[in-house]
Amino acid sequence: MVPINYLAVLVAAIAQMVLGFLWYGPFFGKPWTAMMKITPEQMAEARAKGMGKSYAIMIVGALLMSWILAHAIIFASAYLMFYGAMAGITIGFLNWLGFVAPVTVGSVLWEGKPWKLWFLNAGYYLVGLCLMGAILAVWQ
Repeated sequence: MVPINYLAVLVAAIAQMVLGFLWYGPFFGKPWTAMMKITPEQMAEARAKGMGKSYAIMIVGALLMSWILAHAIIFASAYLMFYGAMAGITIGFLNWLGFVAPVTVGSVLWEGKPWKLWFLNAGYYLVGLCLMGAILAVWQ
């Protein structure tokens, strides 16, 4: 059985959620809403409805991503023979490069979204996976 540190998985998922709050809030919230063509009225309506269900789904997603990344770090560290924060950052980057970047580029190619929006959204996942990878690798 693979030895997973579940506290590290939880902390990494929380870190991902905090990053999302900051990334799509004070850091890049205004450019994101502009590129998504979300009006202040739509934001107010979403807040009034409550976003509890959306946040709950995001938490489940962050936990799943963290748990899978923990497995990838264990296997890749054994294969590559390097450990610690840099190993986690590297594995996070490689997972982003191999899975997130190719899948999300479709939003530009097929949905007509601007490249700036892709860089903003993909950048969030890049930083998030590297952050989670560092946390998971250090607490392995």
